[in-house]
Amino acid sequence: MINVMSLQYNRILLKLSGEAIKGGRDYGIDPQYLVYIAKEIKSGIDLGVQIAIVIGGGNIFRGLAASENGMDRVAADYTGMLATVMNSLALKDALGKVGIDARIQTAIDMKEIAEPFILDRARSHLNKSRVLIFAAGTGNPYFTTDTTAALRATEIGADGLFKATKVDGVYSSDPMIDSNATRYESLSYMEVLKKELHVMDSTAISLSKDNEMPIVVFDMNQPGNLVKILNGQPIGTVIGGKQNAVI
Repeated sequence: MINVMSLQYNRILLKLSGEAIKGGRDYGIDPQYLVYIAKEIKSGIDLGVQIAIVIGGGNIFRGLAASENGMDRVAADYTGMLATVMNSLALKDALGKVGIDARIQTAIDMKEIAEPFILDRARSHLNKSRVLIFAAGTGNPYFTTDTTAALRATEIGADGLFKATKVDGVYSSDPMIDSNATRYESLSYMEVLKKELHVMDSTAISLSKDNEMPIVVFDMNQPGNLVKILNGQPIGTVIGGKQNAVI
């Protein structure tokens, strides 16, 4: 049984990749996997933790890849922002199916389907135990959803930035390729940058460092991992915060 009094985080920002929510599909959104994600998020809400989310759009459109293939970078990035809105709408629907009240705030005005990003309103939603989904990135080209996650986590005063992945933490090299890859229990921000571990882009890491925002990298595909981390169990890899780096 989870001891609520032992919770290590009261407000978090959860970063989900667009690639993750396509589940076993080659493209698009897997509604069944989204419901699984929604249930995991609900388990955190049930503990009394306030949860905000930033979700990528790579399952639908990758702006950087498109620009590398000849599309104008600005146009490609705005297209990618719209993909994150589509994913956010799908996630909000899944959260509703498991009984969670959710709101979407976008960095690009589209009032017919979402609220504009207003910090005071965002904090109000969180204080009312609503899940808040931040969509459309920062509203500016050349910034990734990783950077958006670091920025929004800082703005809302989160206790931690949770990066959901398909592996159980940060490794010295790709564990899918290198059988000798070593998993780190903790790292400093500078180690991530110097070792070029590609946990998040360098802007996101630097922003987190400047604001002393701890980053927790963990496997979201293992049921219960989110609750275990919230309860202080050593799951995944912690970057920054009060942890000492393992070298």
